Amino acid sequence: MAHLQVLATHQPCWGSDARRVVGYDEDALTLAVAAGRAVVEHAPDAVTSVVLVTRDLPGLEGGTEAILLAGLGLPSSTRCSVVLGGAPAALDAISTGAPGTLVITADVEPAAGAGAALLGTSGAELGAVGRSEGSLPLKVRNTSGGTFDYDDPRLQRVRGTNAALDRLALDDKPIAVAGLGAKDAASLVQGSPAALPTTGASSVVFALADALERSAAGLVTAVEQATACVARLASGSTAVLRSARAARPFPKTQLGADASIAISLPAYERAFDSKLGLQAGQCATCGTLALPPRHRCIECGSEDPHPLTPLPRDGVVYTAVSVHVPVPGLRTPYDLAIVELGDTGVRLLTPVTGGEPATTAIGDAGTLVLRRLAVRHGIPDYGYAFEPTEGATP
Repeated sequence: MAHLQVLATHQPCWGSDARRVVGYDEDALTLAVAAGRAVVEHAPDAVTSVVLVTRDLPGLEGGTEAILLAGLGLPSSTRCSVVLGGAPAALDAISTGAPGTLVITADVEPAAGAGAALLGTSGAELGAVGRSEGSLPLKVRNTSGGTFDYDDPRLQRVRGTNAALDRLALDDKPIAVAGLGAKDAASLVQGSPAALPTTGASSVVFALADALERSAAGLVTAVEQATACVARLASGSTAVLRSARAARPFPKTQLGADASIAISLPAYERAFDSKLGLQAGQCATCGTLALPPRHRCIECGSEDPHPLTPLPRDGVVYTAVSVHVPVPGLRTPYDLAIVELGDTGVRLLTPVTGGEPATTAIGDAGTLVLRRLAVRHGIPDYGYAFEPTEGATP
């Protein structure tokens, strides 16, 4: 039996109210960090392990866990695993997880969104009831990322969803079904189904959050093709955190030349902890902060080791410019800003995300968020972009 201590949901700002999509600088990993950080900041020091459930991993060969932990602000020694799966895998991970586990779910297609669930020793109870595995490969993905979609809604309903639930022989209708749109879930749930914004792994967290906000208790089902997972939700005190800016269309931009800017993996590795963890080097002699860290203190000249210290992620624009000159691999126009971080005196040059170009102004307040700044020779290059507070700019 798991206890849901905190739930968080996140939707990107791009797209429409009916379907959100990722921005040019977003992917499943940046969505996962957005949802997971909300939980980490709400319950600091409560996370002992992390599980990421998604079918949209940006990198399958390795490095995902390190980027995820750095973006969450968790120690690199934190146990972290990645599960390739959809809604049933997500419900299984949440309903069977141990206290201290942070289960993060993220989806890019067909709609974008992310959710996170922190399991503790108190909060609403969620206990696993059963699972049914079936084989009906209506949609498959090959090794190069291409997909084949059989696209037969009736086959999916009759031989997929209904058959999987029949095998479980449930004694009551669920209060929520994750993994399906509201129309397909209508005949399966008690009352009217919630209009969940995603149908992948993150739909489980959206469904649980909706049920808890309605003070509903009962069976929660997650389905995918011919697989189903069922858990029983008992009402309780769980913090539910929501993040969803107003939907907006993509700004009009154009992609630079096909040539990409090369990446230096030795430089990438040396800067990783500071760059992805947003940490400055702090002089052990005078306390001066430097980002990126320096071997020699710019204030007192000390060359003693400079330990890394986390920086605040809130900031104010010190100055900004709109760039219209085409850059290989990047979309123009875009805004660049020098952002002063909290009251540290540290200023960081960073791109601006989440808004129209040429709208960033001096004095705008906002937050630094993890983004995929570029793809260099096929390698995603992550860093931080400044996201102005909604409504802060005209």
